[in-house]
Amino acid sequence: MDINRKTAYATLMDVETKKSYSNLALNHQIKINRPDSQGFVRELVYGVLENKLLLDHYIDQLTSSGAEKIKPSDRTVLRMGIYQLAFMDSVPEYAAVNESVVLAKRYCRGREAFINGVLRSYTRERFTLNLPDRSEDEVKYLSVKYSYAPWIVELWLDQYSVDFVEELLAAGNETPEVAIRVNWLKAMKKDVIQKLRDRNFIVREGQLCENTLYVKGEELLDTIMYQQGFFSVQDESSLYATVLLDPKKGDTVIDTCAAPGGKSLAIAERMNNKGVIYATDIYKRKLDIINREAERLGIKNIRTYSWDATRVDSDMYGRADKVIVDAPCSGLGVVRHKPEIKYKNRSREMDHLPTKQLAILSAASKYVKAGGTLLYCTCTINKDENEKVVNGFLRHNKAFTREEKVQLFPHINGTDGFFICKMKKADNMIGR
Repeated sequence: MDINRKTAYATLMDVETKKSYSNLALNHQIKINRPDSQGFVRELVYGVLENKLLLDHYIDQLTSSGAEKIKPSDRTVLRMGIYQLAFMDSVPEYAAVNESVVLAKRYCRGREAFINGVLRSYTRERFTLNLPDRSEDEVKYLSVKYSYAPWIVELWLDQYSVDFVEELLAAGNETPEVAIRVNWLKAMKKDVIQKLRDRNFIVREGQLCENTLYVKGEELLDTIMYQQGFFSVQDESSLYATVLLDPKKGDTVIDTCAAPGGKSLAIAERMNNKGVIYATDIYKRKLDIINREAERLGIKNIRTYSWDATRVDSDMYGRADKVIVDAPCSGLGVVRHKPEIKYKNRSREMDHLPTKQLAILSAASKYVKAGGTLLYCTCTINKDENEKVVNGFLRHNKAFTREEKVQLFPHINGTDGFFICKMKKADNMIGR
């Protein structure tokens, strides 16, 4: 059995049946199975996840029962096989079919003939399979073609033009390059670039942040450079929020929803270990991640403690030069990294997110000194969670004014979708 396809299958089943996050499941299965081509595994896993609704639409047309009634193990093998046939030009047709049948013999006992038949039907009928009629139902057409839950398509169509939405949907299915943040406490950017290139990594510089690099190559996190804290993985959009925050040496900074800590750590590096960052999160176990990373990176000025961000911490009232709120959100901007987000059902909890976000922002505003900065950000593309939350806050907090607002999009900026709003508190007022 091909170890690469076995690893991909195990990852996809973890996501399908255990609701695991794709990035965590993939890293876990790679560590267990040690595939000889991690690039192939990642392409297959993310390709299937990014195109799940489209692949199931094909299966619906090729089977009498339809994809929904097929067992998860059988359906996963079929998705893998069809994805290889439809999208992976490097895989010969016979290999895609035969290797899928080998997987079926191991994981779908008694169903290998069925799976073989469906895949061979696809090779014969692939050019006759149809997408939903766009003229009859544009939401369904876009939902199937780009594999997004219909409510996401509807949401974006309500907020943006059709052409814009289609470009956004397509960009969410692209595989992002790995972005890293150079740790200024330990290394110079030019030295990191040279060391990575010496190890056959392909490196280019970021556009928004001077310490962002984009890197192509396998086993980046196994390098001595990573282990010694020369860099961390962080999307440029997330790092850009800390650039706009503009922390200075000696500042007191509060990060109210800090875990897993990328922004707190980036702020500490920018402050050159001078001043203090209070990094809080409601989950104590997540704070351990920040502390471990701080040790790897040589950071000494982060203080972590557990706190519910919707409540005001009276000990922090008026103490901070800068406060950053990276609020819990729907995550619609990070589907390139976590494609399983595209298939979330719209829930009551999700509909209540703006209320929770406003409560967190309002509580965090109490920590800002007169003349200080309050920065609100999310990793989503949804005006209800972004502009409307900020506008609602500013209506009731006259001490604050908007200084800068940015919405990043993957098809425009080449980053995750990310919203950032920087606000300033007046020197002569105290917000209540």
